[in-house]
Amino acid sequence: MPKLTIVAHITAKAHAVDRVQAELEKLVAPTLAESGCLQYDLHQDHENPAHFMFYENWESREQWQAHMANDHLLAYKAATEGLVEQFSLYEMTHLEG
Repeated sequence: MPKLTIVAHITAKAHAVDRVQAELEKLVAPTLAESGCLQYDLHQDHENPAHFMFYENWESREQWQAHMANDHLLAYKAATEGLVEQFSLYEMTHLEG
């Protein structure tokens, strides 16, 4: 079965860029330690520092869904409530070719 790729875009409100960035950075280490996490890379846009992107690869959709319910992700959501302007998430299938 092909791995699951997740691309998540997070745009912080202008006054909250540093806070959102700090909270996003807290997610990296515990997520990389999760079962099924193959890659979890956080990026920040050069032109728009309020725009962040996660590029993730997971062994399966089930393992990614378990990640979505983990305590560290729930803590991030609570800490950034009202600080995120826009969020979009794409579940993608890695194509071998």
